[in-house]
Amino acid sequence: MRVFWASMGILAATMGAGRAPAQTQMPAGQLVREVIYNEQHDHQRHGAWRYWIEKHSPAGTRIEEQVETADGPVNRLTLSDGHPLSVAAQEAEEARLERLLNSPGEQARRLRHYDEDEERIGRILALLPDAFLYEYDGEESGSWRLRFRPNPDYPAGSIEARIFHAMRGTLWVDARAKRLARLEGRVGENVDFGFGILGRLYKDGWFRLVRVQVSATDWKTESLEVHMNIRALLVKTFARETSEMRGGFEAVPAGLSLAQGLALLSQVGATAQNRVEGNLAVMRR
Repeated sequence: MRVFWASMGILAATMGAGRAPAQTQMPAGQLVREVIYNEQHDHQRHGAWRYWIEKHSPAGTRIEEQVETADGPVNRLTLSDGHPLSVAAQEAEEARLERLLNSPGEQARRLRHYDEDEERIGRILALLPDAFLYEYDGEESGSWRLRFRPNPDYPAGSIEARIFHAMRGTLWVDARAKRLARLEGRVGENVDFGFGILGRLYKDGWFRLVRVQVSATDWKTESLEVHMNIRALLVKTFARETSEMRGGFEAVPAGLSLAQGLALLSQVGATAQNRVEGNLAVMRR
C-alpha cells in the first residue's frame, strides 16, 4: 500500500447513502478508526515479501522483480515493453545494481527517502478517520462498502491534508479482518495553494487502490491507479500518472540486508521472466 501514499505525498511535495450491513451495528466512523489502527499496527510488524511489479507510463511498460529488505525495497528490471532485456540493457541493469551495492552514499539516500515515505504514510493514515464523514453503502464480496466525503469541521492545514480532504469516494473494508481492501476517490473541487500562485490541483483527478491478503496477517497492494492534473507556479501544468499491477507474492526472511536482497534478485533472474509472465496470464483471465 505504501506506493499509493507515497504517490499522493509526491503531489504535496510538488506544490510544497446506504445502510449498515446486518452483521454490525458499529458506526461507520468507528469502523474506519479500527481499520486504520489495524493498518498502522500491521505497518509496524508486517513480514517481508518478494513480488513483481508491472508499471505503465507514457514511456512504455516495465516489469520489475522487487524484494523487501531492512534497508528498503530493491528492484531489478526483467522485462521492457513485454520483451526480455537486450544484452546492453542487462549489462546496464547489472551495473546499476553493482553501483548501489558499492555506494554507501546512494544506500543512505535510498534509506532516507524510504524513511520519509514511511513517515508520510503514517501521517496520511492518521488523518483518514477524522478528515472524512463515512456512511455504509452495503456489502460486496465479503467487504463492507462505505461512502466518504470531506468532514467540513476538519482543519486541513498541511498540503497533504488539503489534497486528501478535497476527495470523496468509496472505501471497502474486509468484514472478517477489518482491513482496507479497496479505496477509490475523486477530487471534488480545485485545490489552490497560495491563492493559486504556488499551484493548483484540478478537480476530477482520481485514484483507485486494490489490496489483496497474502498471508494470515499481511495485505499488499495488488493494483494502483493515480491520475491527477497539477499546475505549479502559474506556469507548468502536468499530469501525475501512476498505473501499477503487482503479483506473485512470496514471503522472504525478515531483516534481509541490501546485499542479501540483491543476491536473491540475482538468483531468481533466470526464472523471473517465466514466473512473471505466468502470474500476469492468471491475473488477466
